[in-house]
Amino acid sequence: MKQSGFTYLGVLFAVAIMASGLALMGEMWATSLQREKEAELLHIGNAYRRAIMLYYEGSPGGARRYPRELANLVKDERFPGTRRYLRRVYVDPMTGTTEWGLMKGPDGGIMGVFSLSKGEPLKRTNFALTDAGLPAGGTYADWKFAYVAAPIVAPPPKPAPAR
Repeated sequence: MKQSGFTYLGVLFAVAIMASGLALMGEMWATSLQREKEAELLHIGNAYRRAIMLYYEGSPGGARRYPRELANLVKDERFPGTRRYLRRVYVDPMTGTTEWGLMKGPDGGIMGVFSLSKGEPLKRTNFALTDAGLPAGGTYADWKFAYVAAPIVAPPPKPAPAR
């Protein structure tokens, strides 16, 4: 009769060890999932930056302008043929929606996007060269993916011919 309590304590101890191991695995899985989402956000953000650059630089007639909405990056109707800079409007991996924060350009168009998530990123350093301007702290909403066009500089005036 005395040994039945010992078996019960052994089973409780084994269950406690298994529960703590499962909790540790769950935490590692959540961290790994967040890192994957961050990498996807960086990839999608750079795809948007590149698409905005191609749309802006490829403007017909020399009058460059930013897209008015993200759908313009999927199908550019400024040309007779179909031009696509993105396959689709991408889902923000941090929020799970296609709603993005939009950065307005000088002409009122979209010059960049950012996530609407207020979560804190795990990645704070060692960004790729294209993402070197991202802040080391803050939230995902602070990660801005924008194409800032170089200002058009007029060539210097030619000197008057010497007489």
